[in-house]
Amino acid sequence: MWNSIKSVASLLASYGLLMVANAMFGTLLGLRSKLEGFSTEVTGLIMAGFFIGMLMGAMYAVRVVASAGHIRSFAAFASIMSVAVLAHVLIIEPVAWFILRAITGFCMAGMVMIVESWLNERSTNATRGRVLSLYMITNYLGAGSGQFLITVANPDGFQLFSIASIIFSIALVPILLTRATVPRPSAPERMKFRDLIKISPVGVTGTLIAGLTNSAINSMGPIFANAIGLSLGQISIFMASILLGGMLLQFPVGRLSDHFDRRTILISSALATALISGGIVWAAAGHHVFALFGFCLLYGGFCYTIYPMSSAQVNDLADQNRLVQVSAGLLLAYGTGASIGPILASQIMGQFGPYGLFYYVIGCTLFLACFTVIRVLQRPAGNRKAIFLPLGSLGSSSKQLYSTVIKETRNRSKKETD
Repeated sequence: MWNSIKSVASLLASYGLLMVANAMFGTLLGLRSKLEGFSTEVTGLIMAGFFIGMLMGAMYAVRVVASAGHIRSFAAFASIMSVAVLAHVLIIEPVAWFILRAITGFCMAGMVMIVESWLNERSTNATRGRVLSLYMITNYLGAGSGQFLITVANPDGFQLFSIASIIFSIALVPILLTRATVPRPSAPERMKFRDLIKISPVGVTGTLIAGLTNSAINSMGPIFANAIGLSLGQISIFMASILLGGMLLQFPVGRLSDHFDRRTILISSALATALISGGIVWAAAGHHVFALFGFCLLYGGFCYTIYPMSSAQVNDLADQNRLVQVSAGLLLAYGTGASIGPILASQIMGQFGPYGLFYYVIGCTLFLACFTVIRVLQRPAGNRKAIFLPLGSLGSSSKQLYSTVIKETRNRSKKETD
């Protein structure tokens, strides 16, 4: 295990720094948007820019990497991202911020893809599962701990923007100094939506719902927390609780779904997310701060299992020779939902107040639960099972490591059976 950690330490360090800066900056921009007097609806549009950029990056950043190479591409993406972060202070205007968020999302997708492919190249078949676990732990710890940087300075100044820019720049150092073999960039063929839906309507719907809800919480969560009167320190704890909670139930829920009908566990997670969302509304309305943070931990624990369970459901039924294409298609489905989520959530919040964010989540997850119940009645459970693997809190990972690990796991299972 120690050798596995040493072999990917520098790459994980770069990825962790990216997550720290990105999570802190996302929360900062939501708070600053309100300080600048932007409406909730406009703020939602601005925040959606990041996920639209990530969606474009997932599709097209590979072309940059293919032409310039991994090291130069990572340096370019990190430099552009640092500039884009600082430009928010220079140009305080909604359209400009939307464009800058889209640029940031595109660069983030490119850097994550580079780190993933490099980790994949650095790990072996025997260590890839452990590498994926370390990768996901880094994802949630980085995103969760980044929230606490919000308390370092006042959001209405320039200091936090400078700190985010500095961290993005520092993220360059570990990956530039690594001795890992530079991998070849790959651009797997994307699967059409209709073909993906034919494989598993539940899996695709769950992936879309996960994108709709996760992006809304990541983007509009700080605005909700600010609107209900939480202090700056409490806002950071609120967001950190959700993100760190994402680590709590990944493996327990995942293992249950490996042994029972995955759709039944998905229904349970969706209903639990809806119920806990109601608990968050109750705690916020009654100013029960500690109960609020407790519900946030549980919320993160359940809501972040919907995406990996949906992905595993599709892989249960997919052709084993097309797992990379399926994974790329699911990433596109998630990105589509994530691009729309903050916009829809902000419109509902504009109409019903801050609690509209969790009314929106309740509506989405109840729809998923009802749809899945209908599909369970229509189609019996299959016998084949893909191995559940955790996926990142922002949906930025899966195409490289996830598809490779699941293929290797299936190959080993096949050899053992033979």
